[in-house]
Order: sequence, then structure tokens, then C-alpha cells
Amino acid sequence: MNQKILPVAIFIAAVILAIFFYLVQNNSTGDEPPIRIGATMSETGAYNTQGIAARNGYLLCQDDINARGGVLGREIEFLIYDDESDTDRAVELYEQLITEDGVDAVMGPYGSTLTEAVAPVTERHRMVQISPLAATTSIWEQGREYLFMVLPPAELFLAGLIEMAYENGLRQVAIIQQDELFPRAAGSGAVELADEKGMDVVLHETYTTGTGDFSGLLTQIKDENIEVVGMAASPLDDFITFTRQMKEHDVNVQMFGTSGAVSQFQEALGEDAEYVYGLSAWEPSLPNPGIDEFVGGYRQRFDMEPSFHAAGAYGSCKIFMEAIEKAGSLDADELREVLLNLETQTILSEYAVDERGYQTANRGLFIQWQDGEKEVVWPDDLATADPRFPTPPWDER
Repeated sequence: MNQKILPVAIFIAAVILAIFFYLVQNNSTGDEPPIRIGATMSETGAYNTQGIAARNGYLLCQDDINARGGVLGREIEFLIYDDESDTDRAVELYEQLITEDGVDAVMGPYGSTLTEAVAPVTERHRMVQISPLAATTSIWEQGREYLFMVLPPAELFLAGLIEMAYENGLRQVAIIQQDELFPRAAGSGAVELADEKGMDVVLHETYTTGTGDFSGLLTQIKDENIEVVGMAASPLDDFITFTRQMKEHDVNVQMFGTSGAVSQFQEALGEDAEYVYGLSAWEPSLPNPGIDEFVGGYRQRFDMEPSFHAAGAYGSCKIFMEAIEKAGSLDADELREVLLNLETQTILSEYAVDERGYQTANRGLFIQWQDGEKEVVWPDDLATADPRFPTPPWDER
């Protein structure tokens, strides 16, 4: 070989060899396609307030996981469609995600109604589904194998209100519930707990979805001298409308609480939100690891405060990532086995489930709006303030 050509050939071979070793070393993170996770969220429609927050939680989890190197050496990528708060649309979209888009995994939509609708789809395709924001017990009593719960059970969503009312000597109770899966379960759970404590459930009424006039119910509450009112609903607007109409009709009770507390409630009502109680499955005051980073990251990314819906989606995503790492695989049966036996803690709460995938470790919180802020008032060991009790009449505020 020409002596001048030989050094050039050696140099080229060395370059090729270096490139080969670089590609081998970086194949696991640079060339592997991302793990695609499909989901829907209610970005429009009746559940949009909660759904947008939950979508944000998924996206922030995606950013954080990828910043830490991904999972199984691969980045994750969420493909999220708007289900428009509609069950038929959600079913259609989960079928599309699995059969047409070919996602590697799925996570759940917002709420019990949509989760109940799409569960048959994910079960039929043997896809693990961690549900970030469904809580109705009946969903987990149908022999499903791949569905996992994160929130406290719906039947406990008004438990804090009933417990505090009982401790303060209140006995005359009214429970108002929307005619949907989750609110019916939350309302029934509150009635059962009140009955167990010997309280008098004077009124237990179910109203039609889309109701905009609560004057009939408010007249009954006023006439029966109700002391405590619990309201279970999925749309935030129902809580806002009911509270406004309580003031308009001068309906005064000593405690009024809802099955969900988010900042938009206070933003819509201003001072009229004061003294109202509400269930929150999460608050930034909790001593859970990673909360400060989550809250800071959420504020920076979305320019708003995170709700428990955002924390639920973020925490559920983190649980799924931990399960994938432990399983070392995306195989549904291997993931199912890990999730059934996993005991962990996220920014949201403790996680542990029974053989149904039904949550056993999360008990939730109850807050009260005080001076425009949410203060945890139940349970006592996590409280940030004492309840302001009783609620003063409207004309004395």
C-alpha cells in the first residue's frame, strides 16, 4: 500500500470506530424512541377546570422525568386528546390511542364518569390504567384487572365535613348530589356516615345535571332549619351557582361544604367564598417529599397555582414511572403485579392498593376558605388553621 495512503486509512478507520462506539454508548438514550403514553383530559366542557389542571400535571411529570434521564433509558412523551367532558368521545379516543396511534401505555382521564366509560376499552386491550382522579368504589367492584386507584374513595369525600359537624354538635343535615356516578357515591357515603353518628339527615336530594336554579332545594333547606349542608358534584360551576343562590335567598347554615375545593371557586366568588369548606385530596402544606419542587415547577410552567387535580395527575404519573422501573418492562402483567404490591409516597399522598387495585392509603383533607386562602382544617394532625365556626349569617359578614 502507498505509504502516504496508509496513515489516512488508519485515521479514517479510527474515526469510524469512534463513531461506532459513540453510537453504541448513546443508543439507549439518544436513538431509542420515546415511550408514548396516551390519555384524554377534559380541556373543554363541564369538567374543563379540573381537566386542564390534570393535563398540566401530566405534562409537568413528562418534563421532570425526561430531565432526569427518562425511564428504562427512554424519554416519555404524552399524547393527550380533549375528550370534551363527554363519555362517548372519551371511549372513541382511547380506542384510537391504542389501535391507531399505537401508544405504548395509557393513563386515565378526569373523574369517575369518564373512567367508568373507558375502563372496558383499556381492559379489553389489557392496558394498565392508573386513574388519577376517579374515586367511586363501584368502578373497582367489577372484576377489572388493570385499573388502579390513587384518590381516596368517593364515599369519603364529604367525611371531613360530617366529622367536624358532629364534633361541633350539629345534627340537622342536608346532602345535595348531582345525578352522576361520583356525586351519587360521595353523597351516599356522607349520608351513611351521618346515620352512623346518629345525625338527622333531613334532606337527601339528587338534582339533574345541568341544573341552574337551586331555589327549590334552598327553600327546603331554609324551611327545615338545616344546620349543615354537604354538596357533591363534578362541575365547579354547580358549587359557584349554589353558593351565589344561597346568598340571594338568604339561606344561612352553620357549615356548608363541597366535594371539591379549587382556587377558581374563590376567584369566582371573592368574599362570598369565605367560611365554605371543601374536600381537597392534596395541599402544598402537606409534608410529602418533592412538593416544593412540584409547586415551583408548576407555577413557572403554567403561571398558576396547582390544584389537587394537577397533583393527582402528576403523582399518578410518578407512580407509573416507578412501576415501570421496578418491572423493567412495559408488559401489562408485569406492571400489574408491581402496582398491586407497591407501597410508595408521591407529592400527592401515600399509595397502596388491595387486590382490586382499590386505594387503601389515601384519606384526603378538608379545607376552609379563610381570608381568601385555603386552610387545612381536617384532619387535626395536618391542619394549618382552626375552623372558623359557626358560619355567620350573610348580613353579618
